[in-house]
Parts: sequence; C-alpha cells; structure tokens
Amino acid sequence: MKFLITIFQDEDGVFIAECPSIPGCVSQGKTEQDAENNIREAIKECLEVRAEKGMPLTVTTHQVEVSV
Repeated sequence: MKFLITIFQDEDGVFIAECPSIPGCVSQGKTEQDAENNIREAIKECLEVRAEKGMPLTVTTHQVEVSV
C-alpha cells in the first residue's frame, strides 16, 4: 500500500512524520530520513492494530482549496 505522509521540523529540531489517512499515526526522528523510516514502521503497526480491532484501516482524505 502507498500512503501520503507529512514531515516537518518542530521547535526542538526533531522531525515529525504523520500519515493523515491513519488517525493518530505519528512518529519522529533526528533527521527527515529517520522520521520517514520510523513512520513506515508506525504505519505497519497502526494498520495491524486497526485490523485487530475491526476498524477501517484508513480514513478518507480530501484536498481542498482555500484562498488566503
């Protein structure tokens, strides 16, 4: 399966990775690559837990346009 992830650096310099289509699926790392590797593992674990609990594996995400 392929998932869209987001990675950003927080105020302490840690890189935070999230998978928007899996609620609560978040990880971190000292570098962007660490964060990406860690979120891959987190995604696998989140999917396993959601499957065990009979929850939908993912939620629907949409792209919206906002004027600023």
